[in-house]
Amino acid sequence: MAKATQQPTTPGRAARIPAKEAAPRRRRLAPEDREREIIEGAVAFFAEVGFEGGLRELAQRLGITHQNLFRYFPTKEALIDRVYQEVYLSRWQPEWESLLRQPKRPLESRLKAFYKAYLHAIFRYDWVRIFVFAGLKGVGISQRYLALIQTKVIVPLAIELRSLAEGASARKSPPSPEEMEVAWGLHGELFYLAVRRWVYDMPVPDDLDAIIDTAITRFLKGAPAAMRDIAKRRSSSKN
Repeated sequence: MAKATQQPTTPGRAARIPAKEAAPRRRRLAPEDREREIIEGAVAFFAEVGFEGGLRELAQRLGITHQNLFRYFPTKEALIDRVYQEVYLSRWQPEWESLLRQPKRPLESRLKAFYKAYLHAIFRYDWVRIFVFAGLKGVGISQRYLALIQTKVIVPLAIELRSLAEGASARKSPPSPEEMEVAWGLHGELFYLAVRRWVYDMPVPDDLDAIIDTAITRFLKGAPAAMRDIAKRRSSSKN
């Protein structure tokens, strides 16, 4: 499957309207349609300029008054929270979790199915740039989403890897911070493809599925060995 082709756009300054010409009147929208327009505009705006961008500029881009914007979102925080729901929570698919939780299916097969579905869904200009801008500004979106990923992906993967390294009985205790880092390694590697494309504007291979296959095969050759090393260090520290 080819990579996403969504491109950033940078709206220019509005052309000045001659004094004798009246500005075109904006059509009236139902409240739910106006709210949808604001949310979509906010997603595009924050993806382009980051969270330093002010709501007055957003309202100007949307062609509405600042007061009208505040009727729908009384604070910038409220609008950011809605953007988080729109870009991240609404795109999370519960069936992704089921792809990881099929114990009778080989882990390699599960990981490939999950990341092929997941990476194509997030490989978007708005998703990646809002995530990075949020982390830099500290608005909480990145932290909230990473907490979700840790719970639904990283912890289960760390336990699976420990089981591969030490046997089924190793599933009983929660993973250690070191074990979590091993599991985060795969996720970080694949997410960096999207960062390269949408933050650094560098080319990435068109065939994302082939990259995912290679990364997971390579990861599973090394991760269980890393887990065994962690277990040995843990054991020796107790003696």
